[in-house]
Amino acid sequence: MLCFLRFTIYVIFELQFVLKKTLLMKSLSLLILSYFLFIAPPDHPNYKNPSKINPGISDTKFSLSLQKKDGKNAIQDWKLGVALYTFHSFSFDRQLALADSAGIKYVEGFSFANAGPLFKDSMIMQLSSAGIEKIKAQLNNKKIRMTSIYLTGGNNKAEWEKQFRLAKQLNVVYVTAEPAIKMWDIVDSLAGVYKLKVAIHNHWKGVSDYWSPDSVLAALKGHSNFGACPDLGHWPKSGINPVEGLKKLQGHIIGIHLKDIAAFNDPALKDVPIGKGAIDFPGVFRELKRQNYKGYFMIERDAEEKPSNLSSVIYEKKYFNNQVKSLK
Repeated sequence: MLCFLRFTIYVIFELQFVLKKTLLMKSLSLLILSYFLFIAPPDHPNYKNPSKINPGISDTKFSLSLQKKDGKNAIQDWKLGVALYTFHSFSFDRQLALADSAGIKYVEGFSFANAGPLFKDSMIMQLSSAGIEKIKAQLNNKKIRMTSIYLTGGNNKAEWEKQFRLAKQLNVVYVTAEPAIKMWDIVDSLAGVYKLKVAIHNHWKGVSDYWSPDSVLAALKGHSNFGACPDLGHWPKSGINPVEGLKKLQGHIIGIHLKDIAAFNDPALKDVPIGKGAIDFPGVFRELKRQNYKGYFMIERDAEEKPSNLSSVIYEKKYFNNQVKSLK
């Protein structure tokens, strides 16, 4: 390409000499040079024209898609939802109704949820394909999207594959799970087949293999379909500062469970609404902004208030939105 450009310039100057630098030739020269310098794509072996790779995508859109968002812009991609386990004592239809009452439009399901009386109270993971379509209809009726689902998995490939099929039919973005160490390779392979990322979730020390961010990183190594779903309220039970935990997992976080706890190093404690416990949530949000995190936040409560956790979800939604506003 460079040689051809030089040759073109040489020819132009020779023609200028022959035609005694007429005004016409000067205009032609500028036109040709402008084409090669500003319009024609570079003839380079590593250049790939996006319009040829994916017809209909312009160069402008392609270049914009490669621009890295700063923290302020990344916040615009933060999506708040609720993990339906927050309402786990209710059947699926009631869980959706409560989420809808809180004005929530994104939810994370869980495979062992009670599907409801329409399904004779079977667990969602036991439903047929036709049953799953009815679950999707319930979501559509509420205009709620299930973006993720917690999978319990199992001890063999068949059990995991059944739940991956469930997740795929539900059209989730990713799945949350805590696969046994011996199942890492199988789960990673299935995730590739079903084109779903696995966000590794954590409980606390003595209960979960993933209580530490370091153990999550160990699972990610060599497993390209694995990411992380930090449960912020579980880390303090093992003495882990959530801000420091997030720093360790930078670049691997797919989703986040929002949860607070009254004190550190006490696994017996029940969670409290975010902002009312020991976790530095302003610091958490600042750190995620610094990381340019773009993804989902799922409010989750393990503790059960009466008659439901609806009031705390409404409070936490307001708290989250206020925190986000303070970052902009």
